[in-house]
This record gives sequence, C-alpha cells and structure tokens, in this order.
Amino acid sequence: MTVYRLYVFLLDIAPPIWRRVELSSETSLAHLHKVLQAAMGWQDYHLHEFEIGGQRYGVPDTDYDLPGEVVKDSTVKLSKALPSKGASLLYPYDFGDNWTHSVVLEDIALLEPDTKYPRVVDGARACPPEDSGGSYGYADLLDILAKPRHKEHRQMREWAGKNFDPEKFSAKAANLLLKQALPKLRTDQVQ
Repeated sequence: MTVYRLYVFLLDIAPPIWRRVELSSETSLAHLHKVLQAAMGWQDYHLHEFEIGGQRYGVPDTDYDLPGEVVKDSTVKLSKALPSKGASLLYPYDFGDNWTHSVVLEDIALLEPDTKYPRVVDGARACPPEDSGGSYGYADLLDILAKPRHKEHRQMREWAGKNFDPEKFSAKAANLLLKQALPKLRTDQVQ
C-alpha cells in the first residue's frame, strides 16, 4: 500500500486557501470526502460530489440522477481516481455556495513506520464559514470584517464568530478535527 500526498485548494479564492494531505492510496472517494471536510474545516452541512474526466461520483439521488449518471463514491479508490502524479479531480461542496476544490496528486510514497494516516501536513488560511455565499460572498465578508466602521461589521463579526481569523491555519488543529471525524481509521483499512 502506498501513501498519496494531495494538494487541495479552493478555486476562485485569492490569496489561496489550501491544504496538503497524506492518506492511503486505497482510500475510497467517499472516505476522501470525510478527510477533506475535516482538513479544510468544513462541517459537512451540504451535498458534495467528485468530478473526474466528466464523470460524477457521489451518492446518487434516484429522484434527480439518471442511472449511471453519478457513480457511487464508495466504490472508487484513490489509486483508480488519481492513477499517477499530477492527476487531479474536482470536489464541489455546497452546490448553493459552489465551493469547488481542486485535488492534485503531488506525490506517491511508501508508508512511514509509526505514522498515522490520514494526516494534514501543511496548509494556509482559514476555511470560509459555512453558508458565506461562495467566493463572492466570502470576499464581501472579508471586506466588511476589515472595516470596523462598516455598518454591518458587528453583525458579520458575530455571524463569523469572534475568533474567526481568515489568515489563521493550524495543521495541528486540522489533524485534531481529522482524528475526531475518523476515530477508527487505520492505515491498513480500505475506507
């Protein structure tokens, strides 16, 4: 079994919000969803799917999706979805706010002894708050938070949380979220 190092970043955000994550190449896309939620700082309130070469992967909705239109994400492993370095996929989350993540396979390595996977090894900037209106709404939020005299500053500060700092990222905190989200994961499990 090998370890995949993924570089994950939100599209349409500058400066970039990104994470570097390491996990088993045998991880399913369904499990990758859980890893990305914790690594980025999302709270899994909304729908998601993966897009690879025009094919959609996720949880098919029989009320909306035609048979075969969405492949069940629990049936596809990373080793198939991202077969070689440089391969990438898209991970749309929250179809209303339309947060789209690019996920790029940066490297393939051997398991390191005594290392727990999955893990977040690096990143930059805080995840936008849920329901912040996508990239445009988030830009407006940051603009208002940067102007203490803005008429909506107090309201937006309360909504975002008094401790919200858009520049803050901690790999240690992200790994704690990952550990809480995936308490039983081991490197020898296919998820």
